[in-house]
Amino acid sequence: MWQVEISPAALNEFGRGTLLEALGIVFTEVGENYLKARMPVDHRTRQYMGLLHGGATVALAESVASTASNLIVNPQTHYCVGLEINANHLRAVRQGYVEAEARPIHIGRSTHVWDIRVYEVESRELIAIVRHTVIVLQRGEKF
Repeated sequence: MWQVEISPAALNEFGRGTLLEALGIVFTEVGENYLKARMPVDHRTRQYMGLLHGGATVALAESVASTASNLIVNPQTHYCVGLEINANHLRAVRQGYVEAEARPIHIGRSTHVWDIRVYEVESRELIAIVRHTVIVLQRGEKF
């Protein structure tokens, strides 16, 4: 499925100096048809009630899916950016780590749709279900 062969370590290098680094998001696995990343539940990602912030969960999900889309297209001619995202937050998390796994629902010429499941790492409890649509653009084309 991937047009670009890349390791989690290389993806983490691309994240330096970005929101990924600020939130502690780390790519952990590139599978045959999925991509995974992990994020801590700490002072950077909690809201004032001490719970994982829904926006941080969505940022993790979008980061994993958008990155996956960019691994599918030819990077010399195309790039992908987020178009729409929908998240259902199912349970609260106060500490530890959460992990997002993005799998494709639809890979078209102009759009990709992803299913992202976010789990609490230690218990493997599902904490969010996210659907993310990206648009595929030609290099030089503005969004």
